[in-house]
Amino acid sequence: MTAPLVQSRFRVTGMDCASCAAKIEGTTLRIAGVAEAEVSVAAGTLVIRHAPDADLAPLAGRLSPMGYALAPLATGGGQRKAHDHGESCTGHDHAGHDHAGHDHTGHDHADHDHAEAGGHDHGAAPAAEGRWRSTGKARLTLLSGLALVAAFGVGTFVPAVQSWLYLAAMLVGLVPIARRAIAAAANGMPFTIEMLMTIAAAGAVVIGATEEAAAVVFLFLVGELLEGVAAGRARASIRALTALVPKTALVERDGATVEVPAASLVVGEVILVRPGDRISADGLIVAGESGIDESPVTGESVPVRKGPDATVFAGTVNGEAALRVRVTATAEDNTIARVVKLVEEAQEKRAPTERLIDRFSRYYTPGVVVVAALVAVIPPLLLSGAWDAWIYKGLAILLIGCPCALVISTPAAIAAGLSAGARRGLLLKGGAVLETAGKVTTVCFDKTGTLTAGKPQVTDVIAFAQPDAEVLRLAAALETGSSHPLAKAILDRAAADAIAIPPAEAAQALGGKGVSAQVEGREVFLGSPQAAAARAALSQEQADRIAALNDAGKTVSLLVADGAIAGAIAMRDEPRPDAPEGLAALKREGIRTVMLTGDNRRTAEAIGRQLGIEVRAELLPQDKLRIVGELQQEGAVVAKVGDGINDAPALAAADIGIAMGGGTDVALETADAAALHGRVKDVASMIALSRRTMGNIHQNIAISLGLKAVFLVTTIAGITGLWPAILADTGATVLVTLNALRLLSWGRE
Repeated sequence: MTAPLVQSRFRVTGMDCASCAAKIEGTTLRIAGVAEAEVSVAAGTLVIRHAPDADLAPLAGRLSPMGYALAPLATGGGQRKAHDHGESCTGHDHAGHDHAGHDHTGHDHADHDHAEAGGHDHGAAPAAEGRWRSTGKARLTLLSGLALVAAFGVGTFVPAVQSWLYLAAMLVGLVPIARRAIAAAANGMPFTIEMLMTIAAAGAVVIGATEEAAAVVFLFLVGELLEGVAAGRARASIRALTALVPKTALVERDGATVEVPAASLVVGEVILVRPGDRISADGLIVAGESGIDESPVTGESVPVRKGPDATVFAGTVNGEAALRVRVTATAEDNTIARVVKLVEEAQEKRAPTERLIDRFSRYYTPGVVVVAALVAVIPPLLLSGAWDAWIYKGLAILLIGCPCALVISTPAAIAAGLSAGARRGLLLKGGAVLETAGKVTTVCFDKTGTLTAGKPQVTDVIAFAQPDAEVLRLAAALETGSSHPLAKAILDRAAADAIAIPPAEAAQALGGKGVSAQVEGREVFLGSPQAAAARAALSQEQADRIAALNDAGKTVSLLVADGAIAGAIAMRDEPRPDAPEGLAALKREGIRTVMLTGDNRRTAEAIGRQLGIEVRAELLPQDKLRIVGELQQEGAVVAKVGDGINDAPALAAADIGIAMGGGTDVALETADAAALHGRVKDVASMIALSRRTMGNIHQNIAISLGLKAVFLVTTIAGITGLWPAILADTGATVLVTLNALRLLSWGRE
């Protein structure tokens, strides 16, 4: 029996573009026992799935000559099962349990990165990367530039040594490039940009274009440096989220409040959050009420009022009052840490367009070499062309043909799109999901907890024999102490109306009928219309009023006091405040919306009329699955939006399953995407982000191929040479990267 594969994760520094990723991946796959290697430029990570006995030690030595440093990311897990059993961190996890080696919850045993001394990395940039000005690439670029300036200055006054000075200036930059090219060739990858650059520069020297060769090498290094800066910006954009979580917390221990590292908090502890402080952990408010500024995480500018039992997220800012918060997640499991982890994992999964371009580039680069050779050789041999002129053109074509800009066009946009979405609470698990979201034509919503708030609210208080305030006061007296959702709705309404609730005596729950008690010496009953009608006569007008409320999908309870129908209270699970706006946004984009619910038809249709959405009600989970399949057979690209539990079959069957909710494990496990903040309008935002990203990718491809086509024609025509050729390559790469980075501002515009 074949031993299951294990997984190891590494941090890679010195990696700036998809070309780098291809070299690292190719080198890794040549190690005996390695089955798969996935490189994320955006996350700066390498994930290897390999046999348990595979020796990965030589990998760092093979990558180092190519300019890449490797550091293992040790297995974390906080309170994970492996640690509970005293197992040591090995840097490996068993990939056989999750097929692809990724746990989509963000709770893979191998996927919590620990820094030194037990601290948590969570994707923080390693110190080795530092600021771009202090990197080896920056120093090499500066040295090459100074050598070029010196060659120009001295050569102007001493023309006899000018060509030798330019040769020396060129070698300053070319020797490290050539070393990387040779190292890549030794690892089975001869067709790299470094090899093309080395051949072009050496060829330029042979034909006497030493000055141009030195300038081209310098421009190449400048382009690489700019790529590194852009890649660092993209990488930092999502990691900046981790800086939102404070390093310390005030925790209540042994009757005192002590300051401790936030990373040491455990589930169940109670922390004190002072006014103006950032909340240091995910949790539930135990005491206090305050406005919470969630803009650092959600982008919402208006603080959200929260009180006891409300959920709060790490990194958000407490407003005007002190809060006591019970911790519900450890540092490595809080919402922000999981968002960062999920985005890094998502960036490791390639989109269909990216895979297509990768396959294309494998043939494209050798093809460019062949075309360049033919351009250099055929005109002199067959058409009596000048060898110097045509070799020069062939070398320029080598530089023009480099596929860097084309290869990075998709992953750069995907990484920026995923990061921009994550900063707005929209998690998409990979490029394929981000790509598919923009193609959605039909969105199927669950009702309860998705389109609606998930709990009943009092919608109407109707006075019959008593004023409406008295009806609510007596009803609240009967329901005090009850945990039933309808009782809580009545008590919440009484609290909102600032009604003083009198005590009830001899309270008695009557199964299936209602509740009765003595309130201020009066016999009071609250229950269903049928049970109330058995205690007091119901007029036709009252019966008609109740029927109208039922037709609107509302549950009606009647209050009987002193032997008469005192009034009625109607309740319903009301739509989320943002649901009309969210559905309208989808309809403006020409997207069909359908409600799929197991609720009764009358209630569902009443909500559907209010929201203007097509309704299919009284459905079992298998019915929802069937309807999703039928829509797909009709040619629709279907997104299913639900809570991630009872909608699991339909979520899995849809082209995209979107879980609604506040970052729960279930929401993140079940679906392809999650709207962490539970807003209906987030679905439209997700689709808009996808379309924006795909538009950006198409722009990038047009930029990279368009510039190459223009300079290919002008080079063969003799209009442009080596300098414009290298500008066409590095310029296109930088333009494509900067264009992709524009996506990071999405949602702030």
